[in-house]
Amino acid sequence: MLGSDPRGLTEAVFPGWRFTPWWLQAGPLRAGWVLLGKEGAVPEINSCFLYKEEGRPGDGGGRTLLLPCVVLGAAAVLPAPRPPPEGAPRLCTSRTVSQSGPLFLRKPGPMAVISISGTTLLLALLSLRTLQSLVLDERLLLTPELINISINSEHQSLHLQWTVPNLPHQESRMAFQIQISRFERSKVIWEENYRSTVKQGQVLHWSWESELPLECGPHFVRMKSEVVDAKFPKPSFWSSWSPWEKVVAQDSPGPNELLVFPKDKLVEEGSSVTLCYVSGSNLKNISCYLDSEQIPGERLDASVFAFSLSNIPFIRKTGTNFFCGNSTHKEDGTVLFVSKVLEEPKDFSCETRDFKTLKCTWEPGPDTGLAWSKQPSQSYTLLESFSRRKEHCQHRSWCHWQISQGSQETYNFTLLAENRLRRRSVNLLFNLTRRVHPMDPQSIKFENVSARSAIMTWKEYSIVNHCTLLCQVELRAEGEVTQHNVSVKVNGEYVLSGLEPGTQYATQVRCASASHFWKWSDWVPQKIITFEAAPSEAPDVWRNVTSEPGRQNVALFWKPLSKHQANGKILFYNVVIENLDSASRLQLLSIPAPATQQELMLDPRCSYRIHVTANNSVGTSPASIVAVAGDPGNGTENVKEERITGTDGGFPLSWKPKSGDVAGYVVDWCAHPRDTSCDFQWKHVGPNTTSTVISSDSFEPGVRYSFRIYGLSTKRIAYLLAKKTGYCQELAPSYNPQVTIKNLTSHSFTLSWEDYSTESQPSFILGYHVYLKSKAMQCHPGFGERTHSDDSVCCKYKIDNPEKKMFVAENLQPESLYEFLVTPYTSVGEGPNGTFINITTQDEHPNILIRIILPMILCVLLIMILCYWKSQWMKEECYPDIPDPYKSSILSMKKSKENPHPTIMNVKDCIPDAIEVINKAEGTKTQFPGTRKSVTETELTSQPVYLCLIATENNYSSPGPCICFENLTYNQEVSASDSCGHGPVTPEEPPSQLGLLASSGSFLKALEKNYTNSLEENPSGNSLRYVSQLASPLSGDKESLPTNPPMLVLCSEYKMQTAVPSCLASPPLSEDSSLSSVTLLGESEHYS
Repeated sequence: MLGSDPRGLTEAVFPGWRFTPWWLQAGPLRAGWVLLGKEGAVPEINSCFLYKEEGRPGDGGGRTLLLPCVVLGAAAVLPAPRPPPEGAPRLCTSRTVSQSGPLFLRKPGPMAVISISGTTLLLALLSLRTLQSLVLDERLLLTPELINISINSEHQSLHLQWTVPNLPHQESRMAFQIQISRFERSKVIWEENYRSTVKQGQVLHWSWESELPLECGPHFVRMKSEVVDAKFPKPSFWSSWSPWEKVVAQDSPGPNELLVFPKDKLVEEGSSVTLCYVSGSNLKNISCYLDSEQIPGERLDASVFAFSLSNIPFIRKTGTNFFCGNSTHKEDGTVLFVSKVLEEPKDFSCETRDFKTLKCTWEPGPDTGLAWSKQPSQSYTLLESFSRRKEHCQHRSWCHWQISQGSQETYNFTLLAENRLRRRSVNLLFNLTRRVHPMDPQSIKFENVSARSAIMTWKEYSIVNHCTLLCQVELRAEGEVTQHNVSVKVNGEYVLSGLEPGTQYATQVRCASASHFWKWSDWVPQKIITFEAAPSEAPDVWRNVTSEPGRQNVALFWKPLSKHQANGKILFYNVVIENLDSASRLQLLSIPAPATQQELMLDPRCSYRIHVTANNSVGTSPASIVAVAGDPGNGTENVKEERITGTDGGFPLSWKPKSGDVAGYVVDWCAHPRDTSCDFQWKHVGPNTTSTVISSDSFEPGVRYSFRIYGLSTKRIAYLLAKKTGYCQELAPSYNPQVTIKNLTSHSFTLSWEDYSTESQPSFILGYHVYLKSKAMQCHPGFGERTHSDDSVCCKYKIDNPEKKMFVAENLQPESLYEFLVTPYTSVGEGPNGTFINITTQDEHPNILIRIILPMILCVLLIMILCYWKSQWMKEECYPDIPDPYKSSILSMKKSKENPHPTIMNVKDCIPDAIEVINKAEGTKTQFPGTRKSVTETELTSQPVYLCLIATENNYSSPGPCICFENLTYNQEVSASDSCGHGPVTPEEPPSQLGLLASSGSFLKALEKNYTNSLEENPSGNSLRYVSQLASPLSGDKESLPTNPPMLVLCSEYKMQTAVPSCLASPPLSEDSSLSSVTLLGESEHYS
């Protein structure tokens, strides 16, 4: 350690330098001298240097100074040309120090100037020489020099090229630190160390791929270097930074221009990508969308926005649209081509079939091809490492490789799959002899075919060295498969035995290498049909016999022979009917297949034996014999039906054998008893068996099956032993009986359900439950209380006999409401909970009401009849109906030659000129002018009175054609003459007074009223009044009426009815008196 301060000496030798000891640490060193020492010992210092950077970081003008130290005994001297600037970073380090204590810098005390040791003096003397040898030469600054920076927009990458000038050695291992900034030099976005062996004059290359498109903004690049070669142990240090190099991939857009980058980017599904837009200064409020979905962005610069998309999905091969724009419709966009991820090939395998060609196959995975030729489908290349051959595959899933005619047996293949985004590869190492896949067998033939055997031959493809093959022959028929193995070299042969006659077999053969099994060849199929043989067994035959008066119906059934029994195709069945009572009579029936039954009508007085045989193209089967006795009853009426319970396995049946020799037993039943076809089935049982189980897939739960068990005598005659019935599984009744109500009284009623069938139910009916509810809620003896499903309490009566289908409810209240329900019950439950039916009992005294009400109704009806009859009588007597002249036939005009069609005359068209009223005593006969009838005196009640109405004007012209009206109507005489408003008129009054009716419309209006059509005789004895009217046929000539009545010659007759009150009649005249005129009505009066 230094004991004094050499300040004065050092300032004399190095003017302007200062001595400032400091602790050894990383920090600013404001000193020209650094003394390193140790208390009582000299440290072993290999190197010491000062790291200094001049200039400001980032301004491109700084440089690095590496000032080495010189070891001088106990001190190390570091000359500094000038003091470092304020704030400049400093670092003092020791590379390798061997010491026993900590190194430190110590600041001397105030007396250090006086006590200067000899070591310090020596240091001062040698300082000038040390300074000269340690001055940094600019040639030692190995700053890299950038030659070129290229841009690859498709891959968004920068490619740098540079050299290291003035390299001191021919080849050195160097490290380079590269920095990349974006938008500004100070915004460093990437820093990377790159190492490489550098030769003099060599151009180095390095690439950098940007996440953000390079067109989004300017980039800046710089680097520095360091020698890191172990061959040169001198101290290494970083060179100065190279100047910043600016890289611009896209010029700035115009004020109204919008650009989106990158263009047509190709990415993989599930990857991430960053997009951006660069907008002009005039564009605002820009939004961006990915297939109509708006994407938020991040501002990178005043006019640059970036959009980061992660886990991009594959949507379509034509790409995904990304576009930006604002309200002014300034739009730009790009297409993201998203590719499926290239997968590694799976199941890569190679094999040979002829030792000439290898076929390699694999599973390629999804196709990564895109539209618009942006990326084709992935390509596959086959590489073999031993031969160094390469084969570009033309197919996506397989490739051929030609085997060289040499000694190579081992192959090491690499299958390379690649597209524009990535590569995938798999390896396969194998021996050729262990990858033999033989060719398919050829020319399969059958020789010496018979009904039971055949010889099968085939050929194999010739293989090198004639290696042995293992072939497999498969035989398939009727669902049965058998396989046989055969060793083959060139030609294969196998004998097929144990075949069934008349059977078609499907055969197939394949082969594989016997020494090293790798893979079977494909199956090669071939069919064979054996020859037919005669049926080997007799058909299974049974019958069902029913009797009718005078005949016996036999339904004959047989089952088709099985394949191995038929020995071919059955063509027909022969049925021979043998009459045992007449041996000479045989009847043959030939029934074409596939019929399995035949109806026969036999004589019930005879016994028969029926033979049934099956026939094919070769021969006939043995015969089955069924006997039918003349008496089909055989005591069947004495056999009672027993109930059995079925199980999942079927129906267990047992019976007691009958004494005597028995050839066997037969059980028959209907597989579908609810169908009309029945599907008749039977089963033969041996003679030593008295039980069996009948099972069938057709058995259904809830269906009743009936079985009959027959015994067969040695003569094949069947007799009934037992009858069984049951269910394989009983179910609860599905519906309740339909109940009818009978004998309803005030205290009882009867329920009946006779139509309810117990046979069709899904279980055995054990009885019935009758439920009865009433308001009184009282249960009579025999009933029990029960709570129904609706929580109501009802009375329950149980009927144990299933055949009793009637119930009488007694001891009921009159005029009371009852509700009832009838349900069947079985061993598995009762019928459904149906709806109760309401019924009301009758009144207790209904006959009393009938005795009272019925006579009253009869009386009322009688009174109504009498009143109706009396009303008709009173109407006829008191106010009869006046006939309607419009409905009378009197007004019908008579036909004439001039007018052949009948017409109706309107009374308004007639102008009356005379009215005659005739009232004569009985016995006298009066003839009126213009009429064809005469009235006797006995028909009149009084003397006739004549009233004649004469026209007032006297300008009537000579008589001409006229129309005659004849009135034969009666008039009822008024009882008192003074009741009329008009008095009798004297015959002396002038005829002119009657002119009123001729000139006015009063009389015409009177004729238009409704009058009676009847010409009945007045019941009170009043005489009849006849009124006649004559009018001129000249229409409208009302003023010219004749003074005297015209002659009635050549006149047409018309009948018109009217009634004239008797008060209007004149006093009776004598026979000799002449007709006098009288006035009937006043000036403004008329009658109806």
